Amino acid sequence: MNDAASITDALSHGRGGELSADDLAGFLDECELDGGAIDGALGEAARAVTERIYGKSVYVRGLIEISNICKNDCLYCGIRKSNKNCVRYRLDADTIVSCADEGYELGFRTFVLQGGEDVYYTDEVMCDIIGRIKSSHPDCAVTLSLGERSRDSYRRMRDAGADRYLLRHETANPDHYAQLHPASMSYENRIQCLYTLRELGYQVGCGFMVGSPYQTNRHIANDLCFIRDFYPDMCGIGPFVPHHETPFASFPSGTVEKTCRLLSIIRLLCPRVLLPSTTALGTIHPRGREMGILAGANVVMPNLSPVGVRKQYELYDNKICTGEESAQCRDCLEMRVRSVGREIVTDRGDVKK
Repeated sequence: MNDAASITDALSHGRGGELSADDLAGFLDECELDGGAIDGALGEAARAVTERIYGKSVYVRGLIEISNICKNDCLYCGIRKSNKNCVRYRLDADTIVSCADEGYELGFRTFVLQGGEDVYYTDEVMCDIIGRIKSSHPDCAVTLSLGERSRDSYRRMRDAGADRYLLRHETANPDHYAQLHPASMSYENRIQCLYTLRELGYQVGCGFMVGSPYQTNRHIANDLCFIRDFYPDMCGIGPFVPHHETPFASFPSGTVEKTCRLLSIIRLLCPRVLLPSTTALGTIHPRGREMGILAGANVVMPNLSPVGVRKQYELYDNKICTGEESAQCRDCLEMRVRSVGREIVTDRGDVKK
């Protein structure tokens, strides 16, 4: 296939498996010249698929940002090791568990523990935290987003009760990966971690930044093929937003249009995937999260972190929702979700098999 109409038709009718990386790269090029007509068709098809599988439901995840200390030096990240102006913090176990308790009272049934690769959080520390949350709230899911760890570490946390793990692959091109990360990190290990997590029984999430430095439509086509073939339970994509204390400070942000286009394509390639409308999308556009939902997303992640540390978990500049109480954050998102004809549900929100 080599024309936009044929590819749009294939995606809209569940034939995305027929498409090659060449097809997808050319299609993305054409989308940028089209002026919105293709995006409209993709969005309509993606909404229909989402409603067929998940109805009007949007799942809410309570995000707890446990630490902004990181041993890595990723070139795009505001909490990278080399950022000497970052005011560092780390939540102790009692505070993390307290955030989950508060979230439970607000109706959350999934908690996402996210942080930099902070060596303080050993397997023993994490297993204790996971066990305490699961003991108090056995009807809830615990999702981890703590970067690359060993197979044994992943196994121990899984045995302690962790249900899901989010690890963005960032790019499916090894050369591009090397442009975004320090030499101490490898594309091969990142991908191996994803397969290890799946083998251990986690629900697994991958993803990438839209508009990251040096990214081409060919890179994105490779990402889409990887996602289609790996078929994650969750897929987190959001626009690249630069941070002023990184080597990529002068690079432009990704766009809401391209992010929504790719949300629709991913929904059509992987109909059952849980697909967040991210905070980064809301950062670059006042109605970015609503636009993401209309493009096929069905997950939102309000912040349960203590208000006093939210500004310090600054992966990128101008991050929204850093000053609201947890209840305000949830209420705000509920109103936004309703404005586009969807409903937040109190549910673990597992992927539909």
